[in-house]
Amino acid sequence: MKARRIVVVGTLASDPYAGMAWMHMQIVVGLRRLGHDVYYFETTSSWPYDPILRSRVCDSTYSVQYLARVAESFGIPDRWAYRRSYGDKAWFGLCRCRAEELLANADAVLNIAGATRLAEEDLKVGRLIYFGTDPVYHEIAYVNGDEDVRALVDEHHEFVTYGENLGAPDCPVPVFERLRAKTRQPVLLDAWEGGAAADGRFTTVCNWRQDGRDIKYRGETYHWSKHHEFLKFIDLPQRIGQPLELAMGLGNLDPDERRMLSSYGWRLVDAHDFTSSPWPYRDYVRASRGEFTVAKDQNVRLRSGWFSERSACYLASGRPVITQDTGFGKHIPTGEGLFAFNSVEEIVEAFEAVRSDYGRHSRAARAIAQEYFRAETVLEKVIRDLEL
Repeated sequence: MKARRIVVVGTLASDPYAGMAWMHMQIVVGLRRLGHDVYYFETTSSWPYDPILRSRVCDSTYSVQYLARVAESFGIPDRWAYRRSYGDKAWFGLCRCRAEELLANADAVLNIAGATRLAEEDLKVGRLIYFGTDPVYHEIAYVNGDEDVRALVDEHHEFVTYGENLGAPDCPVPVFERLRAKTRQPVLLDAWEGGAAADGRFTTVCNWRQDGRDIKYRGETYHWSKHHEFLKFIDLPQRIGQPLELAMGLGNLDPDERRMLSSYGWRLVDAHDFTSSPWPYRDYVRASRGEFTVAKDQNVRLRSGWFSERSACYLASGRPVITQDTGFGKHIPTGEGLFAFNSVEEIVEAFEAVRSDYGRHSRAARAIAQEYFRAETVLEKVIRDLEL
């Protein structure tokens, strides 16, 4: 494979949560391990979030310092750039001339989640590829005629998606015309190796309620917020006699919802305490016995085949995952180490299986990660599909 110059454009500093850092950096570092000349840029015109002030601010101080720390910790201290697009357009990290030359002349610019509007900032880009990590919403909004989404999508030359089931007979989600690759989250396997789980907690890191991105399609409304799915299994802790822990921003949780969750036996912890850096987040995952989680209604009912980046990291840590079925079982094996459920009965059976032979399911989880999520393997196929 010929070495290519690739710029990954994302929002890990504008949304400085550990999960975002891992999502972006595992792509960047994975591509570097394949021998490519890779850089990470942030050029979004949105105000960045400051987790100390807990609000979006017209100030890049925290974002730039955070990005510098993350880049250094992942071994790319001199391969990042941040443009203060919402303000004076100043560049940090790489200088303006070098950064703009790379954007214009790279073999590919990967726009992670389609979250950056390069055209509105008049930044010249060569081959711009939409690297879709969260399928369904943009695909449907585009065919529904949403002008803002159409403008974003039409900027791009080609498309990659984590919706591995898009285009299948049981998945009615429309496919972008220039879709070139279906893939999944790449994982740096060596970064997630760890010892035995600390205790019996099954955990997940999530947002309880996220409003504003429900979407209508063919006469039905499909929900974005995961709380709709959690509520379907609200009494699960009482059914399985197994500690289940939700890590989230408790400051954003309605007091009535918090009392309701606690009354059914859910453990609640404040994710703010360990999600401001990639490494405490990793420690939280590795200290868990496994993950129990749900998926967005949009991915569940429309069978997109999407699989969680976070769940892939649990698997890489040798932690079994019990997660809601989105159709991913067509592409990733289930039944040992990884369980896809559609009903509470299937959840109970999965917990019983893991409890009966944890060692076997832990080894199976790691083996799935090695075969299906290894960053070098996943990204090599993407590069090949894009004919780079």
